[in-house]
Amino acid sequence: MSSLQPVRGTHDLLPEEMRRHRAVTDAAQSVSAQYGYEEIATPIFEFTNVFSRTLGDTSDVVTKEMYTFEDKGGEMITLRPENTASVMRAYLSNGLQQTLPCRFFYRGPMFRYERPQKGRQRQFHQIGIECIGIPAAEADVEVIATGAHILKSLGILDRTTLEINSLGDTDSRNAYRDTLVEYFSKYESSLSKDSKERLTKNPMRILDSKDENDRKIVADAPLMPDSMNAESKGFFETVLMRLDQLGIAYNLNTRLVRGLDYYCHTAFEFTTTELGAQGAVMAGGRYDGLITQMGGPATPGVGWAAGVERMSMMIDEPTAQANSIAIVPIGDEAFDKAFSLAHQLRHAGFAIDFGVSGNMKKRMKRADRVGAVAALMIGEDELARDGVTIRDMETGEQTEASFASLESQLDRYR
Repeated sequence: MSSLQPVRGTHDLLPEEMRRHRAVTDAAQSVSAQYGYEEIATPIFEFTNVFSRTLGDTSDVVTKEMYTFEDKGGEMITLRPENTASVMRAYLSNGLQQTLPCRFFYRGPMFRYERPQKGRQRQFHQIGIECIGIPAAEADVEVIATGAHILKSLGILDRTTLEINSLGDTDSRNAYRDTLVEYFSKYESSLSKDSKERLTKNPMRILDSKDENDRKIVADAPLMPDSMNAESKGFFETVLMRLDQLGIAYNLNTRLVRGLDYYCHTAFEFTTTELGAQGAVMAGGRYDGLITQMGGPATPGVGWAAGVERMSMMIDEPTAQANSIAIVPIGDEAFDKAFSLAHQLRHAGFAIDFGVSGNMKKRMKRADRVGAVAALMIGEDELARDGVTIRDMETGEQTEASFASLESQLDRYR
């Protein structure tokens, strides 16, 4: 069976990596709750149009990366490549319009067929928040502040940089689009195949091109701020003022864009230099047009998503487990008592390591290997006095305790 391997682009979360994974998601959920975000979970697959109508027919996700299949009922189904569209679908299909504003936190696996690389897999995990129903710039700042707080709680905020830009409102965005079409049309013959296709459909996507020649052309492209109207400039000035008020540092990045039409105003990313080419740790923005695009009423929204694998690579090694206590029986009669005692102590809230076989020497070696803080030894002498011998695994000190007083005597090892 040694030839069995995981599917390319997937990997197993073994205990050490799972501890990192859990540390990231639990910290994110805890901090998000402090900001009023409630956890939500959507199915890992949706009808394909949930993503195709929102991500757009020019996006790489739709054209190249979605895992789409026809189910046994003849429906086209897609494994979710991202979760914002799923959360918005849940918001609409569950009739939550009467409960605005809504603040949601999510975590879970996403799926994209792309080239696996450091910190990026075909099945990967994300955390994210969505704030629905607040048009004010302060909502953008709250969302960013939540993300910064999570990064700080994980000890990695000072190793990231907040990049921020404004995409303006619809009028500003349309004006910028026209300016980009005019500019890139002069270089159409030199653009890559993908960028040529995007020129008339979604020219802002060209700014994200990874093609080296495209990037040279993009270097002199017009900047978004030059196309922004007074209202859009005022909105962004408020965002920056509130970030300054909260002491959240940022870099203005006029090349930071979101190609999808439903994005507007604030776009931001927390980036790092520690993960190679994949520098984005957390990315988000305002998407006031998304719910309208999905067939709902005009509703403002802003949020972000973050890659759990990338963040888990940056954090310190979490504690392996709760302080465990090994139970070491010596003899068959002691084994019966130890088996019951392990059950009793677990229900009392202790982490118990109890091997079902092995002599005393092997059991003590195991206790040391698993990092047990104490070992409870039970043999004929201990049974005769109705108690156990407690060995402190750090100091080697041994004390005796009766079964009746054992739980209180073990409290120091919790």
